[in-house]
Amino acid sequence: MSWMFTRPQGIDTFVNLRPTMLDEACWSTPFIETWTKEKLPWATTPAVHSFETLPAFEKYLELTEAYAKWAAHRA
Repeated sequence: MSWMFTRPQGIDTFVNLRPTMLDEACWSTPFIETWTKEKLPWATTPAVHSFETLPAFEKYLELTEAYAKWAAHRA
């Protein structure tokens, strides 16, 4: 595991990049936030989807498709 990115086990075509670890992250808007059960009450993001821990493995295909549609409208 790296703080910069992760590759979830069993999903070879998916890489999770953490733009906040880059020098310039202003181009990025969160789509999914995870581990929200540990966040501070005042910490918010504009993420479309929110999960207390990680999404279930079965949700990744649905989330990837939703992200593709979301990103296409932002381009």
